[in-house]
Amino acid sequence: MVRHLYIHVPFCHRICPYCNFYKHTPGGTDQNAFIHSLLAELKMRSRECNLAPETIYMGGGTPTTLSIKHLDKLLEGIADTVDLKALTEWGIEANPATFKRDKAQLMRDSGITRVSLGIQSWTPTTLSTLGRDHSPEDARASFETLRACGFKSLNIDMMFSIPGQSPESWLADLEHTVELSPDHVSAYNLNYEEDTEFFDRLSQGEFQEDTSRDVAFFTHTTEILGQAGFEHYEISNYAKPGHHSKHNSAYWSGADYLGIGPGAFTTFQGTRWRNIANTTEYINQVTRNNLAGLVTEYEHIDAAAFRAERIALQLRTKNGIGMDILAASENKINDLADEGLIKKRDGNIVLTEKGKLLADSVASHLL
Repeated sequence: MVRHLYIHVPFCHRICPYCNFYKHTPGGTDQNAFIHSLLAELKMRSRECNLAPETIYMGGGTPTTLSIKHLDKLLEGIADTVDLKALTEWGIEANPATFKRDKAQLMRDSGITRVSLGIQSWTPTTLSTLGRDHSPEDARASFETLRACGFKSLNIDMMFSIPGQSPESWLADLEHTVELSPDHVSAYNLNYEEDTEFFDRLSQGEFQEDTSRDVAFFTHTTEILGQAGFEHYEISNYAKPGHHSKHNSAYWSGADYLGIGPGAFTTFQGTRWRNIANTTEYINQVTRNNLAGLVTEYEHIDAAAFRAERIALQLRTKNGIGMDILAASENKINDLADEGLIKKRDGNIVLTEKGKLLADSVASHLL
């Protein structure tokens, strides 16, 4: 039985230069055909995986780019297709200026409990660098609209170590975020991903990576959000009590999940596959009832691969990783502890504050 569902909506009205997820502008895509295909795949896959979701997450792209008519059709179709009796969290990604009160209220009335608002920065120059087309005023108005609708949890997505971003502007961004009192904050260190404009500009020497800058920004983040009452429960995630992301926590713990939509990944009973990252072809294959034709990547996750993923992901969380999963020798563990990077707690290995700055290196050493 699969308890977690991800639905990928690849549409963005503007493509951000740092993002390497499968996405595109709506263009000439037949929106009715797309929604029909999502629901048709969901119906076929849910039987195959015995889906009974405890969490649903709708990401992209930007799901709120959908018109209110098409979003209503999708949300209603999900409720009609899947048994939601066990559902405890239904999340959706949203960008400022892609919804007004009527669309936000539709989401709330349809059962969505958690909205992740992609603000990234409150500084106009940083927003321009990131290719965002909303203003700080748009972002604040969007957040206030969501709050007025009464969603159970509101998350604000932020980014740091952006080219040209000063420590002062990042501190101001954090302070403004805290002032709004969201339930959750995700604060991501910019990564230069292949197949993005930012990666090309890094390769050409226009942008530079700076580890010391990253450390300073990260330290500011943990200090300010910690003082504001947010629990640092994963390297990039901070929550007020009772507002941890249940869906993401399931990913980090290695739970199976079903992914629906073009470019979506599924992990089920030791295998992982990815749907074709082409919306037109995705619609064609679903229309033909050809589930096999949807899959473009397929891998078997053996015990060693599963253990490696658990170490890499769970080590980033506040509870760390159990000693029973670690492949590392006791000497390696003691060496990392002597360096002040990890500590033992309740039978687990957890990162220290110093270790959080080197999480990937520590995980690699423990494999």
